[in-house]
Amino acid sequence: MIRRLAWSDVPVDAPAVPAGTLSLHRSLTSGLCRRAGDPPDVFWGVGDRGPNIKPRDAARRYGLNHLADLAALDGAKVLVAPDVGPALARFRLHDDRVTLEAVFPLRAPDGTPISGSPCAEFDGAETEPVFALDGTPLPPDTQGADPEGIAPGPDRRFWIAEEYGPSLLLVDDRGTVHARHVPQGSAARFAGSAVPVHDDLPRIALKRRLNRGFEALAHDPERGLVYAAFQSPLAHPDKAAHDTGDLVRIWALDQTDLTLRAEYAYPLDPPESFRRDTAAGAVVPGDVKVSEIALLPDSGLLVLERVTQSTHFYRVTLDAAVPARFLDPGHRPTLEQAGQAGCGAEGIPLLIKDPIFSTDDHSEICADLEGLLVLDNGSLLLANDSDYGTEGAETQFWLVDLSRRD
Repeated sequence: MIRRLAWSDVPVDAPAVPAGTLSLHRSLTSGLCRRAGDPPDVFWGVGDRGPNIKPRDAARRYGLNHLADLAALDGAKVLVAPDVGPALARFRLHDDRVTLEAVFPLRAPDGTPISGSPCAEFDGAETEPVFALDGTPLPPDTQGADPEGIAPGPDRRFWIAEEYGPSLLLVDDRGTVHARHVPQGSAARFAGSAVPVHDDLPRIALKRRLNRGFEALAHDPERGLVYAAFQSPLAHPDKAAHDTGDLVRIWALDQTDLTLRAEYAYPLDPPESFRRDTAAGAVVPGDVKVSEIALLPDSGLLVLERVTQSTHFYRVTLDAAVPARFLDPGHRPTLEQAGQAGCGAEGIPLLIKDPIFSTDDHSEICADLEGLLVLDNGSLLLANDSDYGTEGAETQFWLVDLSRRD
């Protein structure tokens, strides 16, 4: 059984544009989680960097033609309301409705807001160019973040995964960011931040492709682990490895200090298998991504893999880690270069995928799914990323009962 739940978006801004109407609302479902000790109908979400749009879409949809040339810059985005940044949210699910109970903008311990602007370039690590509505370049921000995933952390706080660093943030339930864990050797990139910085994550994370950093988190309290998934293959050793790559790294980290315990290789589906997307146009390997993971009762992981219209859900058992040599940035071939074929030839274990559900078989479910919860009864709660309404989308919540097919 599949049904859409009632929900009302919360307006936040309406910037003036030459054509059409740019009406922005809160977007708080880039990642979802539940926390032990909360009422059973309460869950939490996190919103990404803030309202943003590609320059070409800004020109086409809103008549912002002065932005069109910015489309030539790789990864360029327009932050249409820079004061609306990333936030933590508390929701309640009751009957067939989701309600928003509270929103907590992310802030440093001194109270300064966490913006949605990227941090500065560092040692070859790519940084997204961002611009204001008038086309003015926005400066980098040592406290900027693009949150995408959330999981319970120590002391009833949360771990939040973000794409820019990429980094993991330790956040309390009022939105205060108490720590930022970044790749080894990159602490200088965040100099001057009011958030304490710890450069203790494997350095290879700096090889993330533009807008494809840490994307999803899941918490396993029995094993004391937090699982962190990248959105896409790393650009390691170069962009070509990302563009043709078909493996995504999933890390098992200690839930308290984020020490790496194991690394797994998740094999992506071939582009042509995403039927709704291929019906709309060409799909290439770089379009396929992991957008969310969730712990299952048997300690397996449920993985949300998608393009745009099509979303595939798989169960994987984390019982076969890849050799530690693939964490060495100097090792060749890299995991991304080896790919599924190379790993198979060398006997390097890949995660085995058990198909659970596909929206290709349920066209009523919306595009751009990013939020995922496994409820106590085994049903799935799904939510899309509405991108703050910048392209007219609205937030949608869906309940999927896999035990009923009516």
